Amino acid sequence: MTPIPPRRHRARARAGAWTRDALLLAAAAVFLAPVVWLVLAPTRTDESIRDDFPFSIGSLANVGRAWEHLYAFNDGIVLRWIGNSLLYSSTGVALSLVLCVTAGYGMAKFRFVGRKALLISTLIGMIVPTSATVLPLYVELAAVDLTGTALSVILPLAFYPWGVYLAYTFFSSSLPDSLLEAARVDGASEARIFFSVALPLARPLVALIGFFGFVSAWTNFMLPYLMLGDTDDYPLPLGLSVLPMENIVSGNPNFSTVDIGLPEAALAGVLSVLPILLMFLLAQRHLTSAQLAGSEKG
Repeated sequence: MTPIPPRRHRARARAGAWTRDALLLAAAAVFLAPVVWLVLAPTRTDESIRDDFPFSIGSLANVGRAWEHLYAFNDGIVLRWIGNSLLYSSTGVALSLVLCVTAGYGMAKFRFVGRKALLISTLIGMIVPTSATVLPLYVELAAVDLTGTALSVILPLAFYPWGVYLAYTFFSSSLPDSLLEAARVDGASEARIFFSVALPLARPLVALIGFFGFVSAWTNFMLPYLMLGDTDDYPLPLGLSVLPMENIVSGNPNFSTVDIGLPEAALAGVLSVLPILLMFLLAQRHLTSAQLAGSEKG
């Protein structure tokens, strides 16, 4: 077999690299274009968004006007929606962290009757779509008269089977049994071992579960849609659905007594994404280490 000349081999390698880079840049452009448009739209007027170049930049004064119009909708209810989202998401994530980390640690490091069945149930809970469980949850919470309250949203958000399984795999692969045995020999109680040995090592795990749990809770739409009846109790993603969309789509201000248009809708979208971005920036270092945990031994 005739070997490929070095010069031809380098030319093929460069051509392959250029093709790869071009495909990556094209994919990045496709995914980033909507994000860039969303960030730039509040800086422009409604007419500019409809008629001008999609990615032109307006002014901060337009952002201020868009916020004034958005805040004027139902006497500043958008701030209440943001507060509700923070309450539901933070409380639900805090509860899910307690349940996921302790349950995953217990299944990974202890042998008890029903352990395998509990693990299988966790896997089934991961497979079942969240939307399929909303109706049974509504019936269950209605039976105890909790629908229409904050608990009807917070308690289901605390059920996070993916986090339980993630904690199980982390403690199984990244926490040696010999370390726990050494602590027991030194006379440490099981609670002391968990809080002083296992939990400090699991900080990347806590960050990973907390981040994805927060994203899932913040973007949840169907659960609060069924559980909550009063618009004052809506979280932000659900609240945005009651904006006067007819005015946004048609551009006719006669549909609404408040000037809600494309800049206001885009600004609301930015507000709904901003907390997730901040959470990612805060947890980024721990997310990387959590994804690599258990990939090496020794």
